[in-house]
Amino acid sequence: MKFKTQIRKISLNRIFITGILILIQVVWFLFFFFHVINYSAYIGTALTILSLPIMLYIVNKDINPSYKISWLLLIATLPILGGLLYVFFGGKRPAKAMANKLRESQEVYLTPLSQDKEVFGSLEKENKRFSTTCRYVCDTCGYPVYDGGLVQYFSLGDDMYPVLIEELKKAKHSIFLEFFIIANGIMWDSILEILVEKAKSGVDVRIIYDDMGCVALLPKGYNKYLESLDPNIKCIVFNPVVPFFSVVMNNRDHRKIVVIDSSTAFNGGINLSDEYINAEVKYGKWKDTGVMVKGPAVYSFTEMFLEMWNAFRKENDDIENYRPEPADFTEKPAGYVLPLSDTPLDNEPLGEEVYLEIINQAKDYVYILTPYLVIDDDMKSALTLAAKRGVDVRIVTPGIPDKKVIYRLTRANYVPLMCAGVRIFEYTPGFVHAKSYISDDKIGIVGTINMDYRSLYLHFECGTLMYDTPCLKDLKADSLSVMEDSHEITLSNFKQYYKGTMFDAFLRVIAPLL
Repeated sequence: MKFKTQIRKISLNRIFITGILILIQVVWFLFFFFHVINYSAYIGTALTILSLPIMLYIVNKDINPSYKISWLLLIATLPILGGLLYVFFGGKRPAKAMANKLRESQEVYLTPLSQDKEVFGSLEKENKRFSTTCRYVCDTCGYPVYDGGLVQYFSLGDDMYPVLIEELKKAKHSIFLEFFIIANGIMWDSILEILVEKAKSGVDVRIIYDDMGCVALLPKGYNKYLESLDPNIKCIVFNPVVPFFSVVMNNRDHRKIVVIDSSTAFNGGINLSDEYINAEVKYGKWKDTGVMVKGPAVYSFTEMFLEMWNAFRKENDDIENYRPEPADFTEKPAGYVLPLSDTPLDNEPLGEEVYLEIINQAKDYVYILTPYLVIDDDMKSALTLAAKRGVDVRIVTPGIPDKKVIYRLTRANYVPLMCAGVRIFEYTPGFVHAKSYISDDKIGIVGTINMDYRSLYLHFECGTLMYDTPCLKDLKADSLSVMEDSHEITLSNFKQYYKGTMFDAFLRVIAPLL
């Protein structure tokens, strides 16, 4: 079984598929060279002409210019390889069948959500500029901004895990889980034990996991196994992958959501696997972040989950039955919370636009934790301009990488940022998987959105955008603490151990394709 799982993992690996396509291209060249050398020029010209419609199609698409240029260069240089890669990986939008299902579900479950005008008016009085950002987010993804709730920040998966366990044990009506990665081990086994216990007591337990994220971690048909544990447990495998034939392999469910009784929600970068709580060490200490939300904002996370669930497994859920009851907090809630969902359906890079808005509004500082720094020209310009106008811009990336090629590409983006005054740190103890921004003590976001093309343009993502919530001081303190545990990269010490090469230039060109 383990051997079959490894074979399946290899067959689905993007590098493996790319290698096969490169091999086809090499064989093609050799075939021309040894057998049809006298005619290869004509055939090659014909193939190039056939690639022109694809190139024109890409030129006319309303997509990121960097993404366009990468594909155009690849197809122009290697018509066979480039064309086939675009067929497999080039489409940014979900297949029509998937898109139609999700849109139909959106129409049903987004309708009851509406912005409380009094809440928005209060935010507008406090910060007119940030309220326009919230208006854009609300108009784009349909989720309103809330007040009257509490947000607790977790600086490690180790800290969030025991709180999550205790909150799951309190469930009385429903538990919804949606994750990119679930893996057998201490973390998932303990959670599953509670889920089974709760299901047997009548709690509605629903689980969504991404097939690509779990392909090497869970056995085939694991969703059926989960459902066999109790009739109240239901499971969806998001976007099952068919190697070489799946046209929607790009569009993964990268979200991490837990919703308990519509009154408590968890969000952040933490998956349900042992490395996320440092019970298993893969790349040194695993640094991640998460939040627990209580209060009215949980309603948006509930809707977010049900929208995805009912697109693929219709339960005819009445969203009104999941409205949170008024919470009786021991401390007075403060600030504003806006749960957001980013989707490739709308051709709007919401996650990136929110990041850009935070950077562009910053007056004093912006601290960023990210596992990958694979950025386009818009993001690079925003970061460098902020630094040039005197904002203290700091970025923390991993000290120990999980993907060496992406790590190399991340480092290839350091120099232009540092030349503009951006300070960059590499987390010495291990791997940073956190995706968080904090700015000027007032604005912050914790979520699932990486700073790379796949996360910003191809995946289903989510996050918790906050304004003036008390937990932001914890996010700031944690960010500064991480920097203390990190090695600051400067132009002088960077050049001592990192030599830029043509390979780095090549990586920057093909970055949107990775």
